[in-house]
Order: sequence, then C-alpha cells, then structure tokens
Amino acid sequence: MDEFTACTPIPLDQKGFNKNMILPCGLKTSHIQSTMADFLDFLGFLNQQLNTRQLPRLESFLMPANFSSMVGEFMSATIPKYCKTVAKNTYHNGHPDLVPAGKFAKEACQHGTEGIEIKASRHVSGWQGHNAEDAWLRVFVFAANSARDASLEIEPKAFRFLKVVGAQLKKSDWAFSGRSETSRRTITASVTRTGYQKMEDNWIYRSK
Repeated sequence: MDEFTACTPIPLDQKGFNKNMILPCGLKTSHIQSTMADFLDFLGFLNQQLNTRQLPRLESFLMPANFSSMVGEFMSATIPKYCKTVAKNTYHNGHPDLVPAGKFAKEACQHGTEGIEIKASRHVSGWQGHNAEDAWLRVFVFAANSARDASLEIEPKAFRFLKVVGAQLKKSDWAFSGRSETSRRTITASVTRTGYQKMEDNWIYRSK
C-alpha cells in the first residue's frame, strides 16, 4: 500500500457488531458504531490534508502512546454526542472517563465506580491501566503504523479497528507489573486472563 492510499482508514465491517452484548448506562451498539465511524472520518480528513503538504500521517509521527491516547479521548468525547445518558468526565484525570449524565455536578467525578473507563490500544490483549480497581472497561483495539515503522522499513498501512471489547472488571481481574530498580517506567496494572476472557465474551465489534 502506498502512502496516499494509507491516508484513508479501512471502513467498519457493518456485520461485525454484536447485537447481544451487554453495555451499561443506556449505551447501544449504534452509539459505538457512530462514534467509530466519526473517528475514521476525522483521521482520514487529517491525514489527507497532511499528505497534500507532504507531511506524514498522524499515526506515523505521534509517539505510539500519544496516538492511542488520542483515539481513546476521541471516543470518550464523542460517545455522549450519540448517547445522552452518559457524559464525559470533566474532572482532570478523573475516573472513569464516562459518567452517568447528570449524576455529578458539572459532570465532574474524581473517582467513581459508575460509568465506563475507555482505552485504545494496538495490542489485542495485555491492556494496562495505572490502578487495579472495580471498573467497567472498554477497549478499542486498532491496527496502524507507528512512529517507529519508517526506521524499520515497514510499509504504509491504513488505520483500521480490529475489535472492541468490554466488561465489568473487579480488582482481582488486574495484576500489577513490577519494574527494576533502575527503570523509569510508570508502575502499571495489567488485565489478567480472567479479565481478558470476561471482555472477550462480551465483545462489541470484530472486523472480519
């Protein structure tokens, strides 16, 4: 695939949505589908504009973690556009990302158990967070180039969503990842096999 073609994300598989999954806070499959479609339009527009100026695609120059964070932030900011029963948590670094609409003053919650935590990842498993806690977690898994690919001579590829999974996790569904005395990596918690299976069993989208 050439760079120009890679600027246009792969469309969603319209038959890839699970109508029988369980979602909290009044969310429906159609809300998630519309939000994902909006992101594909957004990314395609930006990348096509960047290409006209001979600049690399967004996913090709942002640090991998920053791009994943942007995907997740777009989801949490846009889902309330379609689902009026949830709101984006306005508290700085508040948890979870989406809260029940109208439950908190100014939709700001420092830490709550109701709502949905959202993550986006290039990894199909082993998702991480900074805290091990009870939470309804949803993960948007995608495939895309990264800022390292050019140096590795990896060919251009268009962004695509691979799957979306989510479930109510308990503290026991997380395990903290250790680090060496010389490491500067932030200590994180990873979803365990039991948590992963809960989320896979309640899959929301899978591309063919």
